[in-house]
Order: sequence, then C-alpha cells, then structure tokens
Amino acid sequence: MPKTTILFDLDGTLIDSTSSILNGFHSAFSKFGFAQPNDEQICSLIGHPLDYMFCSLGVPNSLVLNFVDTYKEAYRKTYLEQTKLLDGAKEAVELASNIADIGVVTTKTSKYSICLLEHLGIGKYFQTVVGKDDVINPKPHPEPILKALSNLNKSNQNAYMIGDTSMDAMAAKGANIISIGVSCGYEKIDNLFKICDWVEKNPKEAVERVNIISNL
Repeated sequence: MPKTTILFDLDGTLIDSTSSILNGFHSAFSKFGFAQPNDEQICSLIGHPLDYMFCSLGVPNSLVLNFVDTYKEAYRKTYLEQTKLLDGAKEAVELASNIADIGVVTTKTSKYSICLLEHLGIGKYFQTVVGKDDVINPKPHPEPILKALSNLNKSNQNAYMIGDTSMDAMAAKGANIISIGVSCGYEKIDNLFKICDWVEKNPKEAVERVNIISNL
C-alpha cells in the first residue's frame, strides 16, 4: 500500500479565525451602509469562497468584489493576532507528519494560509498548501484536492481529507479519497454524518482514525 496522504482544511479544522472573519464582514457591510448580517449567518457560510458568502448574505453581484476587497483590508490587520489553533490541532499535525505526507486544502488564499501556518508554528510540517488562488474551481469541486495530490506526486490511493464542512467531504468524494469530518468546526454534525465516511470530534482523533484505517 502506498504511503498515506492526509490533507487538512484550515478554518474550523485546524484553526479558529472566527473573530477576524466576523470583523472583516462587519467592516465591509458598515463601509457600504448595508444592514449587518448576524454572526450566526456569517459563521454558517465559513468555508465557502468570499464572493459566494457575500452573495448569500444579500450583496448585489455588482458590489461583491468591492465587499471582498474591503473585507481583505480589514482581515489583513487582525488575522494573525486573532487566529489560534484549535484544541488538538498541533498534536494532529505532528502525528500526521509522522505517518503521512501532509498538505492543506483551503478556500483561503495560499498567501494568507502559509503566513498563518508559519505564525502558529506548524508551517514546517506541510509539504503543500493549495488555496483558492491556486485553482479555477474551489471546494466543493475536487480540483484543489487533485492539485494537492499532484503537488505531492501522490495518487488517490490511501489518501484522506480531514475537514469540518460538507464541502470538504464533497471534494473528497469527487477526488475519490476518504473523507473524515470533524465536529469542532462550523457544520452541523448531522450533516457531517450524512456525507462523510467517518466523523470524529477533532483533528487529533481524525488522524488517529486515519492511522487505524491505513493499518488494517
């Protein structure tokens, strides 16, 4: 059997950047004089690309790029200081790096993702980071996963995607790899059970599950 490959989502899987994300959205809606969405509405969309999120929150298509630019301006000022690792994330990454080739597949841009990983002290473990800017079709399309596998010179055999949303699982299914959902993020756990191959509480337990499956 080929060496294991483990791909991680970021927000809600390894990191919590909710405060910075919410600040960015509220800054954009405030600047353009739109009624503020509530935090629950925003959080329910985290994991989707920004343009999709703003459209879903009622922003006209003609203004979406302006909202995205304003969001990014605010996000840049706070994302490092307002982002933290989720419980078990560092242990998960350390364990994963010992048993597998590992990477990140996210709808953040790779630039911000790499900066965050380095800032949080876990960047050295990852062999590839694929962001929204690296592909034409972001998750839930399988393209980001397929690109990460290509970057690692790996096939879809003995490969796993660990993430907190149904988009991660859909992308995994499209790429024909195993999906493991984690309930520490933004998706309702009932949705994860409907679509994921496995569901665990956190990334550490997810990696432990991979270790069990890959050694069967």
